[in-house]
Amino acid sequence: MQRTTIEELLKTARSRIRRYEPTDVATAIGEGAVLVDLRCQDDRAREGRVAGAVPIPRTVLEWRVDPDSPWKDDRVANPDVPLILMCNDGYSSSLAAATLVDMGFVDAGDLIGGFRAWKAEGLPLV
Repeated sequence: MQRTTIEELLKTARSRIRRYEPTDVATAIGEGAVLVDLRCQDDRAREGRVAGAVPIPRTVLEWRVDPDSPWKDDRVANPDVPLILMCNDGYSSSLAAATLVDMGFVDAGDLIGGFRAWKAEGLPLV
């Protein structure tokens, strides 16, 4: 089996998902998308949060979005609802969104540049 680099893995993942600029997220949420904050609790406490984002650590994402999972989170466990994933810098969110596409969430995407890009744009935090 041939080895795949992380850059190749990211390129493939990103070719399969919708990517959102920070300034486009509010519009998408207004149209029904849900922003999911994959960052750990410590990062959210230290750096701030985006109002309305659903906090779900990356380590349990698949269990929370699967409608058949006993650990589902009803805020995100609907494959018909667009999900926008946000991590710190926009890397792990790309990989996670591609996984959700594999799970049938055809409108899964991520925030380009992650939380830090959101913050750099001066967008609101709580």
